[in-house]
Amino acid sequence: QFATRVVSCRAAELRPEGGGEAVRGFQVVLEDTILFPEGGGQPDDRGLIGDVPVLRVTRRGPEAVHFVQAALEPGAEVLLSLDWERRFDHMQQHSGQHLITAIAEQMFGFKTTSWELGRQRSVIELDTPSMTADQIEGLEKTVNEKIRERVPVMVRELAAEDPEIETVRSRGLPDDHVGPVRVIDIEGIDSNMCCGTHVSNLSDLQVIKLLGTEKGKKNKINLVFLAGNRVLKSIEQSHSTEKALTSLLKNGPGEHVEAVKRLQSSVKLLQKNNLNLLRDIAVLIARDFKSKPAGSQLFVLHRKEGDSEFMNIIANEIGTEETLLFLTVGDEKQAGLFLLAGPAEAVENLGPRVAELLGGKGAGKRGRFQGKATKMSRRGEVQALLQEFISHQSPEA
Repeated sequence: QFATRVVSCRAAELRPEGGGEAVRGFQVVLEDTILFPEGGGQPDDRGLIGDVPVLRVTRRGPEAVHFVQAALEPGAEVLLSLDWERRFDHMQQHSGQHLITAIAEQMFGFKTTSWELGRQRSVIELDTPSMTADQIEGLEKTVNEKIRERVPVMVRELAAEDPEIETVRSRGLPDDHVGPVRVIDIEGIDSNMCCGTHVSNLSDLQVIKLLGTEKGKKNKINLVFLAGNRVLKSIEQSHSTEKALTSLLKNGPGEHVEAVKRLQSSVKLLQKNNLNLLRDIAVLIARDFKSKPAGSQLFVLHRKEGDSEFMNIIANEIGTEETLLFLTVGDEKQAGLFLLAGPAEAVENLGPRVAELLGGKGAGKRGRFQGKATKMSRRGEVQALLQEFISHQSPEA
């Protein structure tokens, strides 16, 4: 916690990080703050001003701007409270990044070009097209050795004209930076310009887990990692998943992969057999219709199980020169697929109207119009439309 005073408060809007409508509120500047504004690859802190939640902290020149939804009186004394769990997590990830960056450069000459502290995992962009499994394993082993050695982490400030600045690792200062330069030293390992928050000893990182690499920008890779409490949370999540799989698969964790492979093979075989049965059923349905002595000009069928191929087989077997076919598959009260087939002129005329009635979209050519439907329950209305169309086409009419 930290006691300070309100300098200014002005109306503003905040765009949510995940998108959506802007939130109305106020931008508040304090005499000083313990809430870190986003910057240097690190997200901002959260906390309270009195009992008012701080939803975002950004930097505007030398000022930290706090976004809140309640107006605060300029000149009023206020008590700041920091969300320590979020802050400590960011400290662990940020100091972890400094350590990984320094050791990766020392061991392999891989320079860090950028990094991102994510909500669940963090990513370091390395200036190399690839990393081997042995390199990742060696890097992880070394950084965790440094953590166990309990190496101190110190913060110092250098004057902008201090020649020592040239010896400090940096990706450059912000264009609007003024005043002294802040340096983070990991004793005997790294010196780096940084505005972020850090642990005071590598032992506070607990452990670092490298999750592997992903393809990055041209000739670069993204090294994914977890530090500290995030590793513990990941293990807990994995253990819960493992317990659930043990219960479902009725075997030990070491046999889970083989059990899933067997299940996948069984599912593929069942899907193949099911497809063959659907094809046979489609042929039988069509032949049954054709075997009836008085041929109808309209054939309507709905089946919960099926696909586009199932409907097209029926249409092929029956033939669409004289008969108008309206076929649907899917859940009767939800979404599904439809096929309208028959004389080309009739289908071209009726297809869009059928799609509209079913709340769907479709396309057609050469006497077939098919697509997706969202209102399968309106099949009766489509059937009535088709019956009316046929009655107007008959010689009696």
